Amino acid sequence: MKHTALTSTHEALGAKMVPFAGYNMPVQYEGVNAEHETVRNAVGVFDVSHMGEFLIEGPNALALIQKVTSNDASKLMPGKAQYSCFPNDDGGIVDDLIVYMIKENQYLLVVNASNIEKDWNWIRLKNDVGAEMKDLSEDYSLLAIQGPKAVEAMQSLTSHDLSKIKFYNFIVGDFAGIEHVIISATGYTGSGGFEIYCKNSEVKQVWDKVFEAGAAYGIKPVGLAARDTLRLEMGYCLYGNDIDDTTSPIEAGLGWITKFTKNFTNCEALEDQKRRGPERKLVAFELDERGIPRQGYDIVDGNGHKIGEVTSGTMSPSLGIGIGLGYVPTVFTDVGSKIHIQIRKNAVPATVVKLPFYKG
Repeated sequence: MKHTALTSTHEALGAKMVPFAGYNMPVQYEGVNAEHETVRNAVGVFDVSHMGEFLIEGPNALALIQKVTSNDASKLMPGKAQYSCFPNDDGGIVDDLIVYMIKENQYLLVVNASNIEKDWNWIRLKNDVGAEMKDLSEDYSLLAIQGPKAVEAMQSLTSHDLSKIKFYNFIVGDFAGIEHVIISATGYTGSGGFEIYCKNSEVKQVWDKVFEAGAAYGIKPVGLAARDTLRLEMGYCLYGNDIDDTTSPIEAGLGWITKFTKNFTNCEALEDQKRRGPERKLVAFELDERGIPRQGYDIVDGNGHKIGEVTSGTMSPSLGIGIGLGYVPTVFTDVGSKIHIQIRKNAVPATVVKLPFYKG
């Protein structure tokens, strides 16, 4: 079992620790609903240091990234980031990721913790252009400081104007007494804030200073359980649930990060699927009655016939109703469509809705 540089800090805070993607990670501190509310209304901090970081460098760095990712990385400039995915050769997704352009010929790819080795091997397999690759995952930590008060609460820790960093932009600058920290206006919550990348040796100092600066703003540590409820209220895909090796970006509603203006892995088949229209699509639904949809529950039609499965589901802390995502045949994908979620013996009625669930 691997540990992040902050494991002992979480344990001292009374976190419930669970194994996740090979790491011992804090799943919750005081409780999911309270932590969820902290991020929606104030500011919360997640240790997500288990995420993977790959540095891709050299004159052919962009060529490799263009080949393996679905989005058009040629549109990036230094200081800009982009959500993307790695399509596989069979119509599915290897992983989703964020691509950061640090400077010309230097990019940082941030990938999911459970896929670090798989992604590394995939990119290496496709690297026939001689791009330089470095796996920094074991050396770097990542803190997500999320919530509407994040900018105000953290401003005293840096000489840079945090309010000027637009969504999916970043700077490399001073933060919490450390030079050359990546301060990125990204996150997985839908409530604004930053993600801070620093070295393992620096993260304890950053964590402590973040909590000092945020004390007056009601800052609290937040675990992976609330990270999941927060992202689900926004309809953000989770790899292993809503997207995987068998789901295409077109089916998953990720056509907006799939750009056919360039060549990339399996692009012809995906473009053909987009043109024909997929047979199934990922939809968002709200339960019409009480109940909690869970991953793996059957989605059924009005006659009780199985038409799909729930990929993610929870009781929404912000809305107080059962919400979820799942793949269903295209005929059931229009907003307002009626479906049913099989919760034990009951087929609970649900309605297909437009994302996000949480409107803020």
